Amino acid sequence: MPKLSPIIKPEELTWLNLDDEIVIVDASAGSKARYDEQHLAGAIFVDVNEDLANIGDFAAGGRHPLPTAEQFSAVLQKLGITKNTHVIVYDDKNGGNAAARLWWMLRAIGHEKVQVIDGGFQAAVKAGFPTTSKVETTKSVGAYEVQDWALPLSDINEVEAAGKTGDYIIIDVRDANRYAGLTEPIDLIAGHIPGATNIPFTENLDADGNFLAPEILKESYSSALANVKPENVIVHCGSGITACHTLLAMDYARLPIPKLYVGSWSEWSRNNKEMVLKR
Repeated sequence: MPKLSPIIKPEELTWLNLDDEIVIVDASAGSKARYDEQHLAGAIFVDVNEDLANIGDFAAGGRHPLPTAEQFSAVLQKLGITKNTHVIVYDDKNGGNAAARLWWMLRAIGHEKVQVIDGGFQAAVKAGFPTTSKVETTKSVGAYEVQDWALPLSDINEVEAAGKTGDYIIIDVRDANRYAGLTEPIDLIAGHIPGATNIPFTENLDADGNFLAPEILKESYSSALANVKPENVIVHCGSGITACHTLLAMDYARLPIPKLYVGSWSEWSRNNKEMVLKR
């Protein structure tokens, strides 16, 4: 059986048999009010801060550190997800950053049947998928046993060492102005990690906010990562959310999924590490 694409086109949603073991998840960051007002029919809301992160000391893991295995197991049970569930996830932001975070987390525990809706909520509505404001109920399921994160991760120490060698590439997916230190709307200090290369996540998208074709993404990233071993590619952002968008894009392009530095700039900038304040 061919590998399931990590991206599902909005028009494909009408082919889904909702009687099958399918769970649609709305991961719209900070948009519970919008979800309550209107969401895709059957979709269950997941909170990025409460469900997809274990927020504590920003200096020890960044603004959105991963939850523990036990915490994520409880979230999956709450959502009605089992190991056989086909998970369809979306959000209402340009590009699907929060949706990509849940996609990565599921893939990282070995769950292969998960797809992100290309273009998110707006694209699904435009394609005619029904919406509702009703309170959704989840299926009662048993615990989803979660062992650990199986996809590659990096930490602050590896990133610091990697920035001093030509054997690695560190990709910063934030926008160019944040990378250059010209602006910083969220974290305390502007700038970027020494040795990091800026490839904004928006470059994964076309003018309509949809993912570029896999072959275009593959050509672009293959060129950017030439002569670097896949295991020596580290991707980060501000707090480990948006970086997942680039990991999703690379998987869509049938490239190896790089290491995710979850702590990202929010952790790095709070640890008295060397930083670049301008290009």
